[in-house]
Amino acid sequence: MNRLRYRKIVNGVMLFLTGICTLVTVSVLFLILGYLVYNGGKSIDWNFLTKLPMPPGESGGGMANAIVGSATMVGLAALFGLPMGFLGGIYLAEFGGKSFAFAVRYMADLLNGVPSIVIGIFAWGLVVRPMHGYSALAGGFALSLMLVPISLRTTEQFLLTVPRALREGALALGAPKWKVISTVVVPAAMKGILTGMILGVARAAGECAPLLFTALNNNFWARRLTEPTAALPVMIYRRAIAPYDDWHRQAWAAGLVLIGMVLVTNITARFILSRGISVQKG
Repeated sequence: MNRLRYRKIVNGVMLFLTGICTLVTVSVLFLILGYLVYNGGKSIDWNFLTKLPMPPGESGGGMANAIVGSATMVGLAALFGLPMGFLGGIYLAEFGGKSFAFAVRYMADLLNGVPSIVIGIFAWGLVVRPMHGYSALAGGFALSLMLVPISLRTTEQFLLTVPRALREGALALGAPKWKVISTVVVPAAMKGILTGMILGVARAAGECAPLLFTALNNNFWARRLTEPTAALPVMIYRRAIAPYDDWHRQAWAAGLVLIGMVLVTNITARFILSRGISVQKG
């Protein structure tokens, strides 16, 4: 009887502690969102979304070029990095041996932990210097380096969750291995793979340090991918350290737009993951 009472007390205490930790975590998130909405919501209007930045000391203007620039560079990063990580993950899950696969996984995890500013310096030396100028291509390349290890490890992990019986059944019917992978294994894990890729893209969209070394900034429209290009994280940084109150308000507004984009992608990823990652009827 005493043991049962002790177990109930411990269960209640642990339930209370986990509830408090959950409440604190959620409260921090809502505090950040509320602070951004309060400070940034007052500066978001149609001009902010469609106009170019104004010169220093003048109020008004917007960040349309930075919104388009962020979308462009994140799109380039996805175009460069996601296919490479996807194919690499397939190789590790389906063809990789022991020693080589271990080395690739280790290097991918190591690359995933490299500070983004180091990736920016590397992209500057590899792309910006040979091209003799900052550009959206260099920024997209830097961001793609961050997407490769994320998409590689995500693809491998979700492919490994596919039941082995599916592979064996398809092979027993006489299908070649490449067809088994492309028509059975990958479709079964595609929802989970897409979820990881979307989360990786959302992370890359908020990076500022690599873009300072690669895309730099531009207060006007970038007409070519080989020109310096504005991005929301860089504009937030530059506006936040400026001595103008109007620029500070725009920094808050840009932060709200950026976190809104990240939240949308995260919610989309969670929705995809909630639908399951295995082959189901219908």
